[in-house]
Amino acid sequence: MLEMNQKPEIGLVQQQNLKNILIVDDEAIIRDLCSKALRGYNVVEAGDGEEALRLFRGGNFDLILTDVMMPKMGGIELLTRLKELEPTLVVIVMTGFADKDVILNALKADADDFIAKPLNLLQLRTTVEKALVKKALKEEIANLKNLDRLKSNFLSLISHKFRTPITAISLFLQNMAGGVYDPADPGFQNHLKLIFEESCYLEKLVADLLTFSSVMDVEGGLKVEPCSLRSVIMQILAESKEAAAKPGVQTVTDLADLPPVMIDREKITFALRQITDNAFKFSRDTGKVSVTLAGVDDACHLIVEDEGIGIAPEDLPKIFEKFYQVDPAHTGQIRGFGLGLYYAREFIRLHGGTISVESEAGRGSTFTVTLPIRQS
Repeated sequence: MLEMNQKPEIGLVQQQNLKNILIVDDEAIIRDLCSKALRGYNVVEAGDGEEALRLFRGGNFDLILTDVMMPKMGGIELLTRLKELEPTLVVIVMTGFADKDVILNALKADADDFIAKPLNLLQLRTTVEKALVKKALKEEIANLKNLDRLKSNFLSLISHKFRTPITAISLFLQNMAGGVYDPADPGFQNHLKLIFEESCYLEKLVADLLTFSSVMDVEGGLKVEPCSLRSVIMQILAESKEAAAKPGVQTVTDLADLPPVMIDREKITFALRQITDNAFKFSRDTGKVSVTLAGVDDACHLIVEDEGIGIAPEDLPKIFEKFYQVDPAHTGQIRGFGLGLYYAREFIRLHGGTISVESEAGRGSTFTVTLPIRQS
């Protein structure tokens, strides 16, 4: 059974910019009274706990208002099951029982508030409003804690990434100052070359940080302009330091000359550069990287395929996570910050596109990007 105070399709509930409330009671008159008291919200009704659980799994609800005594599945069991599925969900329990055990059991199951029957409709609306404010505060606190955790992780990562090259350079300079090295010794030139490479790596880390700081504003929206994806890709390949570092890897392109599309050039360039650079970075000294661009129906399809080391099955679900880096040799010394693919996916999604990957360890990887065609 599915009832609403406006439309009978649950999908329409989710599309409207209003809070979604699920009312659970085996008495239709109670459900109807609650729905009338909660005008201005999107209300879905369920006659028992089992139906409510099914609706919850298929919907997106901000608050649950449930009775205690119901057939099939009672309110306390429903409360327990809901909190297992979503611990931050706000659940208000309606009860006509003054039994302390009922209230105690509900509190143990993490009920957020109670309303006594017979219902006071003004009190019902006030309780719901307060509970939704409480939910918003909980979510804000959780977001702040998550941001704090991410900041700590990022600072720790930066410290680790900078420490290794700085230590190498520092030790070299100390040894040189202490007369350990003889400038005429051929080995000195090798050490000097290594220190130069470490200095270049530090420069790249700083450049990467500046790049991330300029593009990380996902909330800032898109600055779209008509762009040729073919030209964007050709520029990325021409400027790729990873490609230049693998002269034995052949670049094969098949780029359709599609009409200009409306994209944020900076963000899409960043996203596609991460994918193509990784193709070369994880290729062996010889091999091939294929880049294909085609128009399929109302979308642009970009496929980047390499013959490199591939990705292990256990790593595939994690490669788009923040700070995650594939480390096939398990050295713990993979360079970079592990943010490229995370933001690549975010920027592609902002454009209404998708990114997917197929890979097999030792056989290479294939990344596919789709972007909807929005012509100027």
